[in-house]
Amino acid sequence: MKIISGKIVRRLAVLSLAVASIVGQSASAQTVPTTASSLRSYDIEVPATKEWVDTNIEVHGAAKLRFTATGQITYPADQSYSGKMHSAGTAGPDGLPRGFADLLHQYAVGDAGHGALIARIGSADYAQAFLVGASKEYDVPVAGKLSLGINQSASEAATATGSFHVKIQILDEGLKDATNAGGPAESRVPGITPDLLAKIPRRVSDPAGKPGDMVNVLIVGTQDQVVQTFTSAGWVKVDAKVENTALNAIMDSIEKKDYLTMPMSTLFLFGRAQDYGFAHAEPVKVAMSRNHLRVWKSTFTVDGRPLWCVAATHDIGFERDQRNNGLTHKIDPAIDGEREYVNGTLSGTGLVMERDHVTPTDALTTAKTATGGEFHSDGRILVLVLKNK
Repeated sequence: MKIISGKIVRRLAVLSLAVASIVGQSASAQTVPTTASSLRSYDIEVPATKEWVDTNIEVHGAAKLRFTATGQITYPADQSYSGKMHSAGTAGPDGLPRGFADLLHQYAVGDAGHGALIARIGSADYAQAFLVGASKEYDVPVAGKLSLGINQSASEAATATGSFHVKIQILDEGLKDATNAGGPAESRVPGITPDLLAKIPRRVSDPAGKPGDMVNVLIVGTQDQVVQTFTSAGWVKVDAKVENTALNAIMDSIEKKDYLTMPMSTLFLFGRAQDYGFAHAEPVKVAMSRNHLRVWKSTFTVDGRPLWCVAATHDIGFERDQRNNGLTHKIDPAIDGEREYVNGTLSGTGLVMERDHVTPTDALTTAKTATGGEFHSDGRILVLVLKNK
């Protein structure tokens, strides 16, 4: 057996390393992942028999998602009275065109097609659903869990067939520290002091000066920021005058939209009527059941921006107006639920940068509305500071 000299061994080792380096560089050049191949992606099946499907996908605030969907669902023709009250046919992820009969259904996305693919991020109680359709790229406003759904009622899901196959790609993971679901974590707002709270009336009043609803939300922001945040959260401005209602109702019916802007009564704070009224309601039930609120701009500022005072209540039906024996809306007496509804819907837009709950020294815990209905509260007031941009 021949013995190889040390010099030859060293030369062979150097040659081997050089060859390995060249091969490694070639392999690396061929296998560098493209942006698309390095994305985190998921495949989800959404059956027609479900209103919502929990994907178990948690996303960060500021993440960017891409949806692509295929498949079909079918709503069978039904000649019964109830069956005629919705669109029948087969459609893809964009859904069926909305017919006049569909105006009577409570769809999660009012201006999307019947049976369209939709989604939401966050709590089922507060998150604003949005249209996905056959494809969509979406910027996530706040962290939360992603759900996919179909724009339909529970009764329609019971007879529907088919499914959508949805591919979800995470184009951008978002902010690693934006993981607090539903909006920013609560923290003290320095500008909201006990002295400031003492200057704000605890309640609003009717035109005759009778005390009514509780001031349960304070918002810091410019007028444009306030309107933008409510609008982004799915709240709509309410008609200021009753005579506008009929015309708007006709126009919205022609355009096949859900009508949410039934007028609300005028109440007073700081000696004047509300600056804005907003409503967040279920279609059809809007006449008797809706989340609504009134907003007044105060004379106070916090860090150079106006402070807005809000009285938010949830209409749940009708009752006798104890002032005149007429018919009036009945509010949910547990009004803290409406305060938190405002918290959840507005914070979910990503336009709230700070939030807190504060308790004034003269906290209001129980009282009656101007029409005589009772309500109760833990006395805390929600504070929301809007992003200043």
